[in-house]
Amino acid sequence: MRVYLDHGHRLVARRWRGPAGEIDLVMEKDGEVIFVEVKCSSTHARAAEALTKRQIDRLLRSAEDCLGTFPLGSATPMRFDVALIDGQGRFDVIVNALSA
Repeated sequence: MRVYLDHGHRLVARRWRGPAGEIDLVMEKDGEVIFVEVKCSSTHARAAEALTKRQIDRLLRSAEDCLGTFPLGSATPMRFDVALIDGQGRFDVIVNALSA
């Protein structure tokens, strides 16, 4: 989360929970909402592998629920990032990780 705050993002919610599930972090900057899934493992590669299709589907449904709380609803600019944390505590952020 610190990397986002250091770059001017605002924390909207930590562990946001809705009917479809939980979103680890919801951040905002300049009107764009960033949904962040945090994955931890011994290496960044293993952390990335831990993000399953089922989790992605849950994240997308949860984000849709969360967007309903914003004034523009589903028209709110958004993206999905994945924050990877390895066993040494080092992190790497994959920006816009779920883009086509």
